Amino acid sequence: MNEPEPQPQSPLAQRDERRALAIICAAVLIDTIGFGIIIPVLPAYLRDLTGATLPEATRIAGWLVVTFAALQFLFGPVMGNLSDRFGRRPVLLIAMAMFGVNYLLMGLATNLVTLFIGRALTGISGAIYAPANAYMADVSPPEKRAQRFALIGAAFGVGFILGPALGGLLGSFDPRTPFFVAAGLAGLNAVIGFFLLRESLPRARRRAFEWRRANPLGAFFALRKFPAVLGVIGAMFLWQVAFHIYPSTWSFFATLRYGWSEALIGLSLATAGVWMVVVQGALTGRIVRAIGERMTAFIGVASFVLAALLYVVIPAGWMVFLVQVVAAGQGVAQAAMQAIISKRTPPDQQGELQGGVASLMGLGAIAGPLAMTQTLAYFTDAGRAHPFPGAAFLLAAAIAALAGFVFAAATRPAPHDSLPEGAAAG
Repeated sequence: MNEPEPQPQSPLAQRDERRALAIICAAVLIDTIGFGIIIPVLPAYLRDLTGATLPEATRIAGWLVVTFAALQFLFGPVMGNLSDRFGRRPVLLIAMAMFGVNYLLMGLATNLVTLFIGRALTGISGAIYAPANAYMADVSPPEKRAQRFALIGAAFGVGFILGPALGGLLGSFDPRTPFFVAAGLAGLNAVIGFFLLRESLPRARRRAFEWRRANPLGAFFALRKFPAVLGVIGAMFLWQVAFHIYPSTWSFFATLRYGWSEALIGLSLATAGVWMVVVQGALTGRIVRAIGERMTAFIGVASFVLAALLYVVIPAGWMVFLVQVVAAGQGVAQAAMQAIISKRTPPDQQGELQGGVASLMGLGAIAGPLAMTQTLAYFTDAGRAHPFPGAAFLLAAAIAALAGFVFAAATRPAPHDSLPEGAAAG
């Protein structure tokens, strides 16, 4: 479908747009700090709570992530469709408040059952990214969406600078402390959003809520209306599976491979966040304008594959910080793919699209952590004569390479394609 010509904005409209962008990015930032703050302490927290060995704790962590992702998978389209019906603001605010309650419950947990309940509730509120992406699409003209989606990624990156660094510091005192700080940050996020976040979806553009469109299968079926989107979304799914090597296994990988402390794990995640911010916040827009979304996505996939293979072979922990420079390029892939699919979807169905995408990404977030954590645990089990922590990164590299091939096939230029070059061929 052809994109309409961009219309000039008044200074007032530009100011309102900048304010909306700042607030939604701040919301993602604070939620990401809360998420990142607990990652460095998870190995020590699980061992203290359960008395498990490190490989056993890795397996438990995998099931915790799967629990989170399964609920996010189920509620992603619900959140997206609710935001199409009632507006983005109320859905975002409820999700923000739920985060605080969940982290508090996890910090107070005395057994695995309570911990899993808290993680399940976090998964429901974690579906915030569907209405957040829809909000970003509401306030962004089509030609700026890749750059704007990258801002969400940059906010995520800043959160991964501050969160893990703070978590590593707090975790040196007590593994539970970061959970309570995360709860406070989530509560602050909800308060700020209540007073400053404005609605982005006018009532005239809202549609009725329908359960058949708000469940995962309904969301998938709805995406069939846009066949050009399906291949790209399939590539995004594989990308999501591969990318979960980092949040699901990094703390355990670094502990098993290099014997790192919570503080050093937090530092490594923080430096990775710095590179993510630099690439997604400052370079993605320039790269897209220079070579288009398609080639930008290829650069991101290639960077991931190369970095994952390097993590398999590097012998010393200090080399991790060098590999992170190579891995930084992977930050452009998701934003470029998001821009392509958003351009191929009508404005009044962005919430439905993002809900369906969030649901599929949730499925990837189930498969990815489960595959990566169990692979890491299997190849580092205490009874194994020759432990191989790099096995999970080798698996991630193979899956990311497959994502690149699927994306290439789905976006192959065609003479009859009526989309602008940036949307179809990059």
